[in-house]
Amino acid sequence: MLEVEGVSKNFGGLRAVADVTMRVEEGSITALIGPNGAGKTTLFATISGFLRPDTGRVRFLGRDIAGLSPERICRLGLARTFQIVQPFAGLSVRENIAVGAHLHRPGRTEALAHAELIGRQIGMGRMLDQPAGALTIAGRKRLELARALATDPKLLLLDEVMAGLNPTEIEEIVAVVRRIRLAGVTILLIEHVMQAVVSLAETTWVLSDGVLIARGSPAEIAADPKVVEAYLGRGAAARLAGREGGAAHA
Repeated sequence: MLEVEGVSKNFGGLRAVADVTMRVEEGSITALIGPNGAGKTTLFATISGFLRPDTGRVRFLGRDIAGLSPERICRLGLARTFQIVQPFAGLSVRENIAVGAHLHRPGRTEALAHAELIGRQIGMGRMLDQPAGALTIAGRKRLELARALATDPKLLLLDEVMAGLNPTEIEEIVAVVRRIRLAGVTILLIEHVMQAVVSLAETTWVLSDGVLIARGSPAEIAADPKVVEAYLGRGAAARLAGREGGAAHA
């Protein structure tokens, strides 16, 4: 469904993404993880049209979309959420979701009806008439997800939708993401909450300093020395192996 081929993005002398090649299969939940500053959000922005790649191609459903505007990419069926959630605080939850619905439903009545449907699917049925500015962090995260889902995406890019949530809220969002996939939406997510990655993702890609360093199941990724060192520093894998070996002999 999504093919990223040799994509690079620089900001002046800073290499944010370097020659990244990856795939997302239709119907899957795929995770993109890595330390802070690894280039994950830059890659998302490049895929979704907010940034133009310096080199490489991005293909969605067989079409090269690199360089298209975010609106055109969204109309093709690729939508994303943002780390920093900024709802229209003076509008109701329903009206905020309708902003996304208007992409394919120009009429106000139809857009609001679709917004209600999406809001209930996301678990916001009781909040639809509340002002968005009164939502908790968890509520704002759900609203961000709902606004993207209201655009009728085929592929949904989720950028840390579980950041800042407590364990119960994370479990609730994990369940919502599963339902979205069951409804036929393919998902690529950036996430630091490894509980969620393990619960959701069939395939995980790992980015470090703008470079893809690993691909595999969450269990395979957790055991990869390169991934351990990316998160914990050079030599960390050997130190951890030494401790485990020492414990085994104790």
